[in-house]
Amino acid sequence: MKAYAIAAETVKDQAMFDAYRKVVPETLAPFGGQFIVRGGNLTVLEGEWRHPRLVVIEFPSRAAAEGWYRSAEYQKVISLRLNSAVGSLIMVDGTA
Repeated sequence: MKAYAIAAETVKDQAMFDAYRKVVPETLAPFGGQFIVRGGNLTVLEGEWRHPRLVVIEFPSRAAAEGWYRSAEYQKVISLRLNSAVGSLIMVDGTA
């Protein structure tokens, strides 16, 4: 079953966030992760949405998604995201 990492975020330091964006793809590859949505034009149709940026990353399984998040490679760069943006990151199984 596929799993998804979903981030809703507001960038506070664009230069630092750009450094993060540059290195994240190489951390995904060993876990089969691929971007489904990475930024882009977001339109709120109902309710409230707190953050203007949305990212959806697809993984082949929850184990792969959790492996990526906990990997030494990602942990080396996570501080760039945490120090340059605010928001939420969730993981969800892709049952349909």
